[in-house]
Amino acid sequence: MTRMTVDQVSYRPGGTDLFSQLSLTLDGAGLVALVGPNGAGKSSLLRLLAGLAVPDSGDVRHDGRSLAAMDEGQRARTVAYLPPDGRASWPITVRRLVALGRIPHLKPLRKPGPHDDDAIDAALGRTLAQHLAGRAFDTLSSGEKARVLLARALSVQAGTILLDEPMAALDVRHQLGVMDILQEEARSGTLVVVSLHALDLAARYADRVIVLDSGQVVADGLPARALEPSVLTGTFGVEAPDGLTCGGLRLPS
Repeated sequence: MTRMTVDQVSYRPGGTDLFSQLSLTLDGAGLVALVGPNGAGKSSLLRLLAGLAVPDSGDVRHDGRSLAAMDEGQRARTVAYLPPDGRASWPITVRRLVALGRIPHLKPLRKPGPHDDDAIDAALGRTLAQHLAGRAFDTLSSGEKARVLLARALSVQAGTILLDEPMAALDVRHQLGVMDILQEEARSGTLVVVSLHALDLAARYADRVIVLDSGQVVADGLPARALEPSVLTGTFGVEAPDGLTCGGLRLPS
């Protein structure tokens, strides 16, 4: 079972205090939604979990081992990270792009082998993107690009997948499609941590919701508990009088 631990982490990007002695444990498989207002620290926390940002103090560990003690290849095999910018326009084929997820598993100057090809095929299959394999990535729609970038992350076959706003610029249909894939991946035994602005998606899909505000965890638990009315009002300044459903949020009167 995958276990990620944030132990007394303080982080001051640009000299500004963001996290102060933050402690958090992500234990086992499941879909964890990370929510909060703009500037709450969601993206920074994901970068710390991915080993792409270094804490000023404290430690981030994966299965008991400090990410700082791992080399880049080890971190890349351990944690797959999908950044928020899904608008890249690389003029390469979809299959070649997804194959980039296998680089951490390859020895220098070695080409992908049969096992890598199987991982690529499986990732394309799980994201329903097999028919796009020969297409140039920069010719795809936003929804197709989102599925392909997710396939690249899945092809790593890491125990943990971190995703920063993967639904940005997607319509509702494609948002639901991406969340279905993430939920399936979590149920297969992967720890999936996804940053979301859509609270209705967090309530519908997540096994656990962590609410951040100003670098602090203000709620953590099952969606119904973490997104209870007092949290919605105190953290987001909104109300959900009929329960948290799509379109059910409103500003307090």
